[in-house]
Amino acid sequence: MSEKPEGNGPVRAAVISDTHGLLRREVVAELQDCTHILHAGDIVRESDLDELRLYGNIYAVRGNNDRWQEGLRDLAGSLRFEIAGVSFFMTHDPYDVPRNLDGIQAVICGHTHMYREERIDGRLWLNPGSCGRARFFGDVTMAKLLLQDGKILQVQRIDFPV
Repeated sequence: MSEKPEGNGPVRAAVISDTHGLLRREVVAELQDCTHILHAGDIVRESDLDELRLYGNIYAVRGNNDRWQEGLRDLAGSLRFEIAGVSFFMTHDPYDVPRNLDGIQAVICGHTHMYREERIDGRLWLNPGSCGRARFFGDVTMAKLLLQDGKILQVQRIDFPV
């Protein structure tokens, strides 16, 4: 993993999911101003994960379609981590989120291919949708987070042409 420094200012994190072997160039362009990339699973091609590592500090979980892929099946099914003082829980399937989320400020999931951004009891629940192939008549989306000093300052939805 290539470490991009965080510095003292706000930190940008890209949140993507369900690339399914299609790492779009327009998605890669959106990663350029981010120091962290969160991939909520269904990567499908190990080479895509290798490429993402070039652009920032990466956190990735195994999706249901990654279980059979060499180099991806050993990814964790869920992760707890912190960026800029913000605590995250990330998993692919929303049904795999545990009940105990003490101390977690943001829950990241994928799997449904549908963008969802909601605050429940002060906690961000974010599904960035799918930024690979458009599926289930859905949009092609991702999100960016602006983080600083333990706070989520902004959530930005990014839409791509289908």
